[in-house]
Amino acid sequence: MALSDELTFADATSLAQLVQAGEVEPLELVDTAIERIERLNAKLNAVVTPMYDLARAAATGDLPDGPFTGVPFLLSDLIAEYAGVRFTEASSFLKDFVPGYDSELVARLKRTGLIIMGKTNTSEFGLLPTTESRLFGPCRNPWDTNRIPGGGCGGAAAAVSAGLAPMAYANDGGGAIRIPASCCGLFGLKPTRARNPLGPEYGGLLFFLVSAHAVTRSVRDSAALLDATCGTDLGASYWAPTRERPYLEELKRNPGKLKIAFSEKPATNVSVHPDCVEAVRDAARLCEELGHEVIEASPTIDGEAVANHFGVLWSMISAWAIDYWSRRLNSQPTEDQFEELTWALYQRGRKQTAVMYMNALHSLEKNAQSVARFFTTYDAWLTPTLSEPPLRFGSLDPLPEQPLAGWFRSGLFAPFTYLANVTGQPAMSVPLYWNELGLPIGTQFMGRFGDEATLFRLAGHLEQARPWAGRRPPVQD
Repeated sequence: MALSDELTFADATSLAQLVQAGEVEPLELVDTAIERIERLNAKLNAVVTPMYDLARAAATGDLPDGPFTGVPFLLSDLIAEYAGVRFTEASSFLKDFVPGYDSELVARLKRTGLIIMGKTNTSEFGLLPTTESRLFGPCRNPWDTNRIPGGGCGGAAAAVSAGLAPMAYANDGGGAIRIPASCCGLFGLKPTRARNPLGPEYGGLLFFLVSAHAVTRSVRDSAALLDATCGTDLGASYWAPTRERPYLEELKRNPGKLKIAFSEKPATNVSVHPDCVEAVRDAARLCEELGHEVIEASPTIDGEAVANHFGVLWSMISAWAIDYWSRRLNSQPTEDQFEELTWALYQRGRKQTAVMYMNALHSLEKNAQSVARFFTTYDAWLTPTLSEPPLRFGSLDPLPEQPLAGWFRSGLFAPFTYLANVTGQPAMSVPLYWNELGLPIGTQFMGRFGDEATLFRLAGHLEQARPWAGRRPPVQD
């Protein structure tokens, strides 16, 4: 059968059902995805490492019998390594590196029956909430190609939004699932800390901030994929509480009357664009219409301390990443191999002391406990995902004599997302609002630690009340 536009924008669950029913062959889905990538990627620069031969071979071979057998998929080029395919993290330092084995999560993704079509564009080491790397160039937002798709996993979100694949792997250390989901009109859930594995290379250490999952078109795809991949790494420093039932089953359950806190302002002194304020107010009204109790409230935290100490850890992650890759590649890093901001964060991170690291951890843990107490009263906390609509290119560039200007500017753009990384709690960006320019404006819901179930039930309720599946970005043929 010839795939129609409706199937091009179908979710992964629908495509898997068609394969299972014998109405479409995996190779047909793969070839259609390849043809679409080839037509649209020049406009988007979302896919940076095509894997077409591997995908065709998988489609014509013995695919695993999983929930997504035969469905095309894309892999953000951060953290997740695929054996035999270059892995760069958008850095010139890694541009020729080819891993010899699969990361644990990649192995689990393969076991679901997904066919990985290629790697997608990111920011260098995922350090900024934009996707404008020096190595690959800027990835463009399909809703307005003069604007960013978010970051660091912006290529994954741009690709899914434009119909190049129904969903894509992404990871989130400060918002890199939720930020691109907001910018590109997708559903993006950051799971509870350690819900999905980061092994065998990464476990706790500074990466306790990072969770991995996906950006998707539908809530059910996100739930079904997390069902298939979740579970703790052997020897992991952290593990998530056991789920009560499969997340896909949660979507069949009524969420009941939830007590939802909402806030228009971040904990730091950052102004919020009127479109983002209206988006969160609109989401609060919708929740009330659906029968939930919505109360304006926020946890009591020291927002400036959280931001500053998160920055300490982020600079240390930058320093650790470059030192780690220097050892793994047996190559001495030099300034010319990295972007200006990356090198500045590297230098800054190397100056942090063990005492500064422990002080940062202690401060963040104290604030995380305050947030946890807040969730003994509320089932979810609603905020804007971002403080502004998708930015124009260059907004996060370094300035003369100010290599860290983009980092400081990112704190104004994304002041809401990183708190969930600090606390380890699940959080999702839901595409409920588009502004007058036609740009998607996501709203964020944070849940209790280990309680993705409530978020999935709420997300399914919202999706049913205000479906977004029929929206199409302007970038087409």
